[in-house]
Amino acid sequence: MTRSVAEAARAVLDAGEPRAKIKAARAAARDWRLGRLDHRFDVAMPARPARPDRPELLPPNRMPKRGKGGSERGRIALIHALAHIEFVAIDLAFDAVGRFGGQFSRGFTDDWMQVGADEAMHFALLDRRLKQLGSHYGALPAHDGLWDAAAATAHDALARLAVVPMVLEARGLDVTPATIARFEATGDIATSRILARILNDEIRHVGAGTRWFESRCDEQGFNREGTWQHLVRTYFGGLIKPPFNDSARDSAGLTRDYYQALAAS
Repeated sequence: MTRSVAEAARAVLDAGEPRAKIKAARAAARDWRLGRLDHRFDVAMPARPARPDRPELLPPNRMPKRGKGGSERGRIALIHALAHIEFVAIDLAFDAVGRFGGQFSRGFTDDWMQVGADEAMHFALLDRRLKQLGSHYGALPAHDGLWDAAAATAHDALARLAVVPMVLEARGLDVTPATIARFEATGDIATSRILARILNDEIRHVGAGTRWFESRCDEQGFNREGTWQHLVRTYFGGLIKPPFNDSARDSAGLTRDYYQALAAS
């Protein structure tokens, strides 16, 4: 029997070492694109994905201060933090495929397989940049707050879409332009170009999350903005606060009607 898409997604989540996870992510996305996977959801996703021995995972309030990236040490710390975000984002994408793909049309799997492949590429670029600077992924501690959001929304596709792409990834749209400028100011053009590429891809990722969120709301007769605001208040522990990259958010279809009410409250 042909391998199922759920099996392929589970293989990514079960791969702990970075090289193995990237390989599994690329294989899953390629096999799906080439029609080698059945659109079948016969394997459960794990409560938590496998993780490498390093980096050490700390609670967010115990993470050392990174500074503003002016020194090389500060830049390495910032790149490491971004690499960890992209590493976890690989699992977030494939967990969405395996956990929720059966609730949607095939287009959902198309989108999140591509997102997962993009996240694997982003991580690989940042890890390579760390090595060029004499460091590597795992050399510094990291926190697992992104996966905590996945765990909190594991039971509800709408909640997952509301929180992960439409809050957490959308926040990346807000802060990345200033981060790019910070690296450019230090002369680190190589890193700024990587981040510019990531920013362009993340607009598409937020757009995919917003489209699937809206289509599910429309199917169920829910008010889009009101449902999103309720789910964010319920499942997201942080604040929705400016500054917002309104142009990037608009490009992703995440209009101000969604987030301005929460930002003002």
